[in-house]
Amino acid sequence: MTLFKLPPYICLPKKYIDILAKEYELEHGLIVEELNPYVNEGYVQAYFRQWGSITSCKIRKNPNSGKNKSVAFLIYSTEDEADMADWVGPHHVAGTEVKLRRFVTFKVSNGRSCYVRGCSDLRPKMMK
Repeated sequence: MTLFKLPPYICLPKKYIDILAKEYELEHGLIVEELNPYVNEGYVQAYFRQWGSITSCKIRKNPNSGKNKSVAFLIYSTEDEADMADWVGPHHVAGTEVKLRRFVTFKVSNGRSCYVRGCSDLRPKMMK
């Protein structure tokens, strides 16, 4: 059994997400890359709210980019909402075209640690 203080963001093809969903309760979201570094979480939430209810939005500097860009992690309340936001692109946030990637994460409540059976190879990082 592996313990994560925070659940990992996992980017997988949809057919594998469906398999993972049979074993675990998942949250569905989007990674928004190539964001202008001056855009805040409220602005990103306001833009993506038109496709559903956003339960979490975090913006970080993109460690994989040599450019001065940020990345946002959005979690939607349902899988269908995350799918819709992904499918209607391309997206332009604050005048900049952004790239989207779908992800899932294990549902965790009240800040508790995430226990994952047999997933010792998972790491809490963005996957390319």
